[in-house]
Amino acid sequence: MQFDLSALDTSTLVFIGTLAFGGLLAAFVLASGLVALLLLGTGKLAWVLVSSTLLAVVHGINAGWDRLVHHAKSVDAAADFQAQPSPSTGTYPRVILRDS
Repeated sequence: MQFDLSALDTSTLVFIGTLAFGGLLAAFVLASGLVALLLLGTGKLAWVLVSSTLLAVVHGINAGWDRLVHHAKSVDAAADFQAQPSPSTGTYPRVILRDS
């Protein structure tokens, strides 16, 4: 016995076509949602990697600066710099007072 589509009523064909089209749309929506989730996950991973790298760089710079400051604090550099006479305007050294 062969399957003959001409024996089916038009409303049955419309119903089957509507179900097939709905299934196609559902598959497209599911695939689009999956792609969107993958893109969001990739973006989140990239953001976490970039932000943690920048945070590590900033902490490294701060730690290096802290070590440099503590080292500079422990060194006695008073003998390296000698006082030099500078022109003075009285109370405010090295400041030119104009029409005050």
